[in-house]
Amino acid sequence: MEPATRLDQNHQLSIKEFPYIIQWREDRCTRCGRCTAVCPVKAIEPTVTVQRLVRSEGPGPLPTTSRRVDHVVRQVRDIDHYCIGCATCSLVCPTDAIFPELNSQHKFSHFKNKGGIPYMRGGRRNDPSVSTLDKLKFTRISMLTDPALDAGRHEFRIRTLLGRNLPAEQLPLAVDKDGRLKAVEGSFIPPVREIYPIRIGSMSIGALSPPMWEGLAMGVTYLNEVEGLPVVMCSGEGGMPPSVLKSRFIKYFVLQIASGYFGWDEMIHAIPDMIEDPAAIEIKYGQGAKPGDGGLLQAYKVLKLIAKIRGVPEFVDLASPPTHQTKYSIEEAVAKMIQSMSMAWGFRVPVYPKISGSKTALAVLNNLARNPYAAALCIDGEDGGTGAAYNVSMDKMGHPIAANIRDCYLDLVKQGKQNELPLIAAGGVGKTGNLAANAAALFMLGASAVDIGKYIMQTAAGCFGDEHNRCNVCNMGLCPRGITTQDPRLYRRLDPDKVAERVVEVFKSADVELRKILAPLGRSTELPIGMSDGLGVSEKDIADRLKISYVC
Repeated sequence: MEPATRLDQNHQLSIKEFPYIIQWREDRCTRCGRCTAVCPVKAIEPTVTVQRLVRSEGPGPLPTTSRRVDHVVRQVRDIDHYCIGCATCSLVCPTDAIFPELNSQHKFSHFKNKGGIPYMRGGRRNDPSVSTLDKLKFTRISMLTDPALDAGRHEFRIRTLLGRNLPAEQLPLAVDKDGRLKAVEGSFIPPVREIYPIRIGSMSIGALSPPMWEGLAMGVTYLNEVEGLPVVMCSGEGGMPPSVLKSRFIKYFVLQIASGYFGWDEMIHAIPDMIEDPAAIEIKYGQGAKPGDGGLLQAYKVLKLIAKIRGVPEFVDLASPPTHQTKYSIEEAVAKMIQSMSMAWGFRVPVYPKISGSKTALAVLNNLARNPYAAALCIDGEDGGTGAAYNVSMDKMGHPIAANIRDCYLDLVKQGKQNELPLIAAGGVGKTGNLAANAAALFMLGASAVDIGKYIMQTAAGCFGDEHNRCNVCNMGLCPRGITTQDPRLYRRLDPDKVAERVVEVFKSADVELRKILAPLGRSTELPIGMSDGLGVSEKDIADRLKISYVC
C-alpha cells in the first residue's frame, strides 16, 4: 500500500487547473515581500527552496555536492486560495517581476464546488461576447431634410422625467375666474422629478465600502450643485446614515426598500426630521445578477457601521428573500407597497418597483399602468452585475434588456400610455465602455432613463472585474481595490475624493457624447424616446425582433 502522503498529493490540483497562473521573474525579484503582502486571497506565498548541486571539475575530478538555498515566491495550489487575476501584485512590484496570466485551458469550473455548495461570485456573467446594444447603429441623420444641430454650439438640455406624466387632458386642473390654472380640490397630481437620464443604480452601503459610497455621493452632489446635471443615485438595500437622511443632500438619492427591509427603521424614523424629500422610492423585487433569487450580504461584510445602519447584530449573514414576504401577487404588491410608500411621504415622492428582466415584465407593467400612484418601472436585464450570485443564476437566468424594454414600450404604445409611465433600463449599460451609445439606443427602444452600476465602479474606482471571471470577489469582502469590502486594511486603498472626481468626469463626458448622438437626430431639448426609426442593425434576426431597420 502506498504512503498516505503520496495519495494526498495525487488528489491535489496542479497549477494548470487554475484560471490564472502567476508568472514570477526570479532574476528581477528583489524579495521585498510587497506582492505577498497585498494579495487579497493569499494566492502567493514566500517560501524557501533547496537545490542539490553536483559539480565535477579538473582533469580527473571527483563529483562534489553542495546545497543552494533560494528565497522564492510560489503560487498556492489550494483551491480556497486560487489566484483571481486581479494583478494587485503587479501594481506594487517595483521591478515588474510578477504578473498573473490568464490560463485559457484551465479546468477550474470542474473543481469550484466545495462542501456541496455551488460556486458563488460577484461581477458579471462569463460572457465576453458583444451585446445586442453594441450592435445597434444610429442610421437616421437629419442633414438637409430636417437640419441637424451643431453639437458644439447649440444649446442642449438633456433631461428626463421620473414620475407619472399625465397627458394635459387628464390633469385635474381648472381655470379660475382670473384665468389662472388651479388644482381641482381633492384631486391627485402625480409627483414628477426632472433628472438626468443616466442614473447610478442601486448599490448598498454594505455592498460598497465607506470610501466608495462616500465618493459616489460627493460626485453626485457636485454634478447637481456645480455642473448643473441633476444626476440621482439609488441607495440600494440597507438604509443610509441618519446624517444623510436628515440633510439637504437626500434630494439627490433614490431610497430603495427591498425584501429584507434592512435599514428601513432608520429611514421611517427620519421622515419627520427630513428637510428635503428623496428623489424617489424604489421597491426592489428583483435584480439582473440573480433574477428570481434573494440577496445575501455575507457576515464578514457586516461590521459595526453596517450593523448599526441596518439595525442588526455584527458578523451575521443578512439574507433577503426572493420576494417581499407579505405580498403574494402582482396586484397586491402594486396596490399595497406603492400606495403605502406614497402615503409615508404625503404623496410628494415618486414610487416605483424594480424587477428582473423576464417574460413576466409585461404582466407587472400592465398592472402598473392601471395604478395612478405607480411612477415608473425599472427593469434590470441579464447583464446586471456585482450582486453575489451562484454561477448558474448569473450565467443562465434572466432576459436581455433590449428586447424586454422594447416589448414593454410597444405594449404601452398599444394602450396609448407611452409618454405616461417611464421605463428605466438597467443591466450591462456601458458594459464595453460605450455608455452614451448604449443609453441612446435604449432611449430609442423606449426607455426614459438608464441605470449604471458596474460601469461606474470600473471607471470611478478602477474595478478589476471583467467577463473572463477576473477578480469578481465582490461578495467575499476581499476586493483588492477597496470598492466592495468593509475591511479597513483594504478600503483605505481607495481615495473618496478621487472617486468623486472620476464620477464627475464620467458624466460630463457622457453628456458630450449624448449631444454628438442627439444633434444629427435634430433633438436638443427632449430625448428621442421610442424613436426606433433612427436605429438599424446588420443582423436580420435582431432587426425583426426589435422592429427596427435591417441595414447591411
